[in-house]
Amino acid sequence: MKLHDFCERMEHIAPKSLALDFDNVGLLITPEHDEIKKVLVALDLTVPVAEESIRGGYDLVLTHHPIFWDPVKAISKDDPDTAAAYRLIRHGIGHFAAHTNLDACVGGVNDVLASLLGLTEIRPLPPEDLGRIGILPSPVPFRLFAAQCERTLRTRGRYTGDPERLVRRVAVIGGAGGSDVSFVGDAGCDAFVTGELKHSQALTALQLNVNCCVMGHYETEFPVLKPLIDRLQEGKNDVQYNLAQSGNTPLYCL
Repeated sequence: MKLHDFCERMEHIAPKSLALDFDNVGLLITPEHDEIKKVLVALDLTVPVAEESIRGGYDLVLTHHPIFWDPVKAISKDDPDTAAAYRLIRHGIGHFAAHTNLDACVGGVNDVLASLLGLTEIRPLPPEDLGRIGILPSPVPFRLFAAQCERTLRTRGRYTGDPERLVRRVAVIGGAGGSDVSFVGDAGCDAFVTGELKHSQALTALQLNVNCCVMGHYETEFPVLKPLIDRLQEGKNDVQYNLAQSGNTPLYCL
C-alpha cells in the first residue's frame, strides 16, 4: 500500500475534521519509503515501541497519542521528548497519530468503551460530541457497576459518589475526560467513566450528583487498538498490522 493510500484510509476512519483545535494528528514523521508493508500499532510512541518497530522492520508506527505537542527546537536521542522520534527518523520509519479524531469518530475510542461496558442506545455527549452517553439494560447499584468496570478494563478504579445509588444513564470519555464533568451533569447522567479526574473536577462531580469511575488513562483508551487494526485490515491490502508488545501503562497498582 502506498503511504498516500494509508493516510486516506485513516482519514476515512478518523477524519481530521473531528480533532479538537489543540490537537496534532496525521502524518507527523514521513517514512523513508513510500511503500507501506508493516505498521506497528500502539497507544504511545515510547522508546521501547520505537525500538520494537526497528527490530521488526516496520515502515510506520500508528499511535493514538501524538509524539509532538509543542514546537521542538532540537531532536536528541537522550531527550525524553524526542528520543523515540530520533530512533524512528534514524531508521526511516514514519509516525502517524489519530488522537481526538479517533476519540470522536464512529467506532472510535468512546464507542468501543461504551460497548465494552454494556451500554445501549449509544449517542454522542454534547457539546463536543467527543464522549458517549448510553443506557444500561437495567438499573444497578453504582458499586456493582464499578466492579463491572474493573473486571472489563482489568484494572482498579477510584470513585466519587454514593456506592448504593442506582445507575442507568452513563457517560464515557476515554483518557483525560475530567474537564467535561459538567457536560455529563447537564446530560442527566448518573455515572461517568473516564481515565483521569482532577481533585477539583471530582468536587464538581459531587456537587452535580454524578458518580464517577476513574479507571486510568491507558486502560480506557487501549481497547480501541484491536478494533482499529481490524478496520484497517478490511478489504484488499498487502499491509501487516501488529499490536505493539512493548506498549504498556506508565502507572500500575501494587
